[in-house]
Amino acid sequence: MNRIACLVFLFLALFSVSSPAQRMDNKRMQKIFEKESIQVEGEPGAWMAYFKDYILLVITDEPNNRMRVFTPIIEEEAASPAQMSRMLKANFHSALDAKYSVYEGFVVSVFTHPLKELTEGQLLDALSQVAKLAETFGTTYSSTGLIFDKEEEEIELEEKKPLEKRS
Repeated sequence: MNRIACLVFLFLALFSVSSPAQRMDNKRMQKIFEKESIQVEGEPGAWMAYFKDYILLVITDEPNNRMRVFTPIIEEEAASPAQMSRMLKANFHSALDAKYSVYEGFVVSVFTHPLKELTEGQLLDALSQVAKLAETFGTTYSSTGLIFDKEEEEIELEEKKPLEKRS
């Protein structure tokens, strides 16, 4: 009986192999942009994508299996301490996969991910979240329409407290 079970397992393993999921790369990303009618400029691996009234930079590093989507929001020096604090809190509470960051003197909205493992759905969601996070800077600081449990009044009260040790 053991021998038959092994043969059945081997047979199923050999003939039920499905094609592996297509890995993401620059060529596939370009096809997704075209399919979704997302206007892009640049060259593969360094695009400017025009998405929902925002210019998003899409940068890939195929040899190191990384990708990044980001957009500048405001100059870092123009961001108030309260806004910087809200950004950090949002990175934990209301910014989902996209996050706030500072890059070359600008506050940016950014999404990073391993390139090969990225799916088409994740790429499209990344574009949407980066744009939404930029749009909601100064208001809900959220990368989606979802607002988490923490109430606005509680956040505002925390921001008004002096920078002392909080228990």
